[in-house]
Amino acid sequence: MRIAVLGAGAIGAYAGAALHRGGADVHLVARNENLRAIRENGVRVLSPRGDFTARPHVTDDPTEIGPVDTVILGLKAQQYAGCGPLLRPLLGPATSVVAAQNGIPWWYFHGVGGPFAGRRIESVDPGGAVSRTIPVERAIGCVVYAATEIAAPGVIQHIEGTRFSIGEPDGSDSARCRDLAAAMEAGGLKCPVERDLREDIWVKLMGNIVFNPLSALTRSTMVQICRDRSTRELARTMMNETLQVAAELGVRTSISVERRLAGAERAGDHRTSTLHDLERGRPMELDVILSAVVELADMTGVPVPTLRAIDATAGLLNQRVSEPSTPAPSLVAGS
Repeated sequence: MRIAVLGAGAIGAYAGAALHRGGADVHLVARNENLRAIRENGVRVLSPRGDFTARPHVTDDPTEIGPVDTVILGLKAQQYAGCGPLLRPLLGPATSVVAAQNGIPWWYFHGVGGPFAGRRIESVDPGGAVSRTIPVERAIGCVVYAATEIAAPGVIQHIEGTRFSIGEPDGSDSARCRDLAAAMEAGGLKCPVERDLREDIWVKLMGNIVFNPLSALTRSTMVQICRDRSTRELARTMMNETLQVAAELGVRTSISVERRLAGAERAGDHRTSTLHDLERGRPMELDVILSAVVELADMTGVPVPTLRAIDATAGLLNQRVSEPSTPAPSLVAGS
């Protein structure tokens, strides 16, 4: 299987290294120090499951790679609309695109019935820009449960988790999902193919919608937020509002709020990707995580006063971070 990873950051490089270890024909698209380090030393993965080094092909020019079977996007969701020049050289007639993103994906209402069939979520797909760059027919959904960080250029610290749940937006059983799952599993990753990925999306979102913005607003780790009585109660309220929106869209999760909080507390002093972005002066991935749920609440008529307040304050912080300049798409973004 021929796979390109566009954005060889914390998640992209980890997945690419595992796929290469499993025998897939992997090509990484990276730049700057990350590109130089991987060219010289490969991708070094430091993991409690065992360290390893993989040496896939790496370049900053996707035209060197050409069309592949699957593209894995390791970019931040806010960079999808502008990634066309990097993505197009990798696309053949049947190339699928796997978005290893947090939050609500641009394809969320694709392939579903009911009153919201075909609706566009403006926070996620402003003016349809993402759908024009990545047609929904190419999309394979992906929910990442692995926690990774960039320890140094070309060096990925794997903290916990190896699960990458995937699925077709319309819930169909496809050969392209089965083939990708087999390649991921050959590399030592868990890759269940879900008939309805939307429950996974909301389970993951229960944590992201709380800890990503709160970690940025308070400069705190997940365990610090969980162990402070006031912020733990705030987190509980935010999760409950989130689940009310999910229920109005026909999704009921199998994980309770208390179980989700306990899992976050066990993560210890993990710093979210949003906090890392804030500290580096980069725009934060909040539209798909928080603003999208507020927009969905407006669609469904669910009152979400706490989410709305956090969205307003975190949104203003994000504007301040973005004021000096608008950066080009980063190829070293994590999840």
